[in-house]
Amino acid sequence: MKPACILVVDDNPTNLKLVSDVLEFEGHEILKAGDAEEAQGVIQRTMPDLILMDIALPGMDGLTLTRKLKTDEKTRHVIIAALTAFAMKGDDQKATDAGCDGYITKPVDTRKLPGQVAELLERGKRKR
Repeated sequence: MKPACILVVDDNPTNLKLVSDVLEFEGHEILKAGDAEEAQGVIQRTMPDLILMDIALPGMDGLTLTRKLKTDEKTRHVIIAALTAFAMKGDDQKATDAGCDGYITKPVDTRKLPGQVAELLERGKRKR
């Protein structure tokens, strides 16, 4: 599988570093953002193949940004996975309703993450 450009959006520096380090080790190009506004700027400069989107962000939350991206012609094709500690019943449905293509729970299982990302990227390729 060829390396992808992945944007990790998380306001927790520890989570941001952990996820980024694991995926960089897998050979992916990693972009980082600490909130939705920063993420929008990154997306305007570099179109990622995949966005791992924290749901609970300061200011605009991850689901609001996901809805915006999925309704924009330029970004609707980007695969977005919710990255969240809110693993309550119904939260995955909220993420899906907002346009998320997948759901990864925190704390992130670093052994499973590369496979989860590969699966999301593969699914995204099939959708195009």
